[in-house]
Amino acid sequence: MGRLEGKVAFITGAARGQGRSHAVRLAEEGASSIIAMDICEQIPTVFYPMATSEDLAETERLVKEAGGAIVTSIGDVRNIEDVQNAYNAGIEQFGKVDIVLPNAGIMPVIGPGEQRQAWHDAIDTMLTGVWHVLEVTVPDLVERGEGGSIIITSSAAGLTSIGLNTLPGQVGYSAAKHGVVGLMRIYAKQLAPHSIRVNTIHPTGVNTPMVANLEYAEFLGANPDVAADESYKNPMPVELIEAVDISNAIVYLASDEGRYVTGVTFPVDAGYNIR
Repeated sequence: MGRLEGKVAFITGAARGQGRSHAVRLAEEGASSIIAMDICEQIPTVFYPMATSEDLAETERLVKEAGGAIVTSIGDVRNIEDVQNAYNAGIEQFGKVDIVLPNAGIMPVIGPGEQRQAWHDAIDTMLTGVWHVLEVTVPDLVERGEGGSIIITSSAAGLTSIGLNTLPGQVGYSAAKHGVVGLMRIYAKQLAPHSIRVNTIHPTGVNTPMVANLEYAEFLGANPDVAADESYKNPMPVELIEAVDISNAIVYLASDEGRYVTGVTFPVDAGYNIR
């Protein structure tokens, strides 16, 4: 019997990377159903290729292979109607949600990230988008009266001053990742009487297409001072952690093992937060 037996999870940014890993890992731990949403199109201020509908289809295949049911939707967390539609599609199939993972994220920190629009894209995706997910899901969690777990994807950049530059996309990224901590804390306090736990998770660099891509490699090649900067290196001897490392922490936080853990900024960062 898995640690998440019979649970239903709603995950944004699920087409690849951390979101896909979470969907598959939760299914492996017995989650019966996944409601998976992703934008599956390019945001112009993002310098690397974003996920596609084919990526989302691969997430669906992998979840089913792991033994879970899944409903997928293409939608933009910046649009609350898209979030509501994705959620409704899942509720129609599965009847409930127990675990909420507002995970959709972008990293518009170089190249087109110099455009002022990049600030708005970062904030709208990773702060307003998280709020949209909470607005859609929290009322039903409260009404059901069976508790639940909300785990918001932040970043090591949500706890520190790390950042490549002060371009609009980079400062928007940092502001959003700090901002969701504030959301987490107010929701954690308000929802605690309902046994709904709310936490943020803070990865260091993760081996996903957001970081492991040709465009970023070329940037590092042209800027060796960034790659050599000690402030970007993890105290533990690992350059990038794997998406499953985050997923394993999420399994703990979402399971009964973490039933009294709420209001916490949970780092999975190879020691980065101890600086």
